[in-house]
Amino acid sequence: MAKRKRNLFNDLGLGTKEDIGGYRAINKDGSFNVKKVGVPFFERLNFFHALITMPWTHFLGFILMGYFIINILFATAYTLIGVENLTGITPNTPTEGFIEAFFFSAQTITTLGYGRVAPLGNLANTIAAIESMLGLLGFALATGLLYGRFSRPNTMIRYSENAVICPYQDINGFMFRVVNPKQNQLLELEVQLTLAMKRDNSDLRDFHALELERNKVAYMPYMWTIVHPIAENSPLYGLTAAQLEQKEAEFLVSMKAFEESSSQTVYSRSSYKAPEIKWGEKFVYAVTQKNNGLIIDVSKLNSSEAADLN
Repeated sequence: MAKRKRNLFNDLGLGTKEDIGGYRAINKDGSFNVKKVGVPFFERLNFFHALITMPWTHFLGFILMGYFIINILFATAYTLIGVENLTGITPNTPTEGFIEAFFFSAQTITTLGYGRVAPLGNLANTIAAIESMLGLLGFALATGLLYGRFSRPNTMIRYSENAVICPYQDINGFMFRVVNPKQNQLLELEVQLTLAMKRDNSDLRDFHALELERNKVAYMPYMWTIVHPIAENSPLYGLTAAQLEQKEAEFLVSMKAFEESSSQTVYSRSSYKAPEIKWGEKFVYAVTQKNNGLIIDVSKLNSSEAADLN
């Protein structure tokens, strides 16, 4: 009974049903290949997650766009009530008045204020007070997001584009390589490799936890070649490249490490589909010694050469 229960929950939460041919559970960048529909619009919104995870160019563009839009809105408000309610402004044209109001808004929202332009009357002062409060809250939020982006740990682990099946001792092995191209140190790395394959004459798929040569290392200062020996007890034993493609095999990789800079545990994911496996090739050596130290050529992460299988 206990054995049946273990087999019942070995799908990693990805489900055993293979509804679409060639479906990939995990993308190469580690994201899940899942799109949720039927969720109400406001329930889907997650501004914090979007602003924390979006690319830096998009984030800075969003902040600048918000800054200009807010200043344009308040400049419009000052123009509508009349720029004569702002001291120190004597525009010759409406455009000049709007530009002066825009720069006064920029000074107000940052609570800077040079003193040349000041609001007159209750209405202008009310708008300026609202803008000042909005500026304080907005910049506090932007500062928090900026800190969150800098403090958010990122493993940046790079995976080889392809996996290989090549000679390993007196048998063969399934291998792929990983490297940390950054200067930060990753400690106590653990890796889990799972094989998902369709059953014969079925749309269901099974998940097999693959035994590794080693599934944990204390440090990873250079490349780590992760090896699954294809012994007789391996689900890959006796299978060919054509059979793996027919079974729509996918190798799911999950890594966990302690990131020294942030003192946090970080995670990384990737996967390899059957067409991304090179049979009869092995990775080239990418480590050289120079001046009593080691040099790791990260550009050779994906380099491989022919090797006769056992």
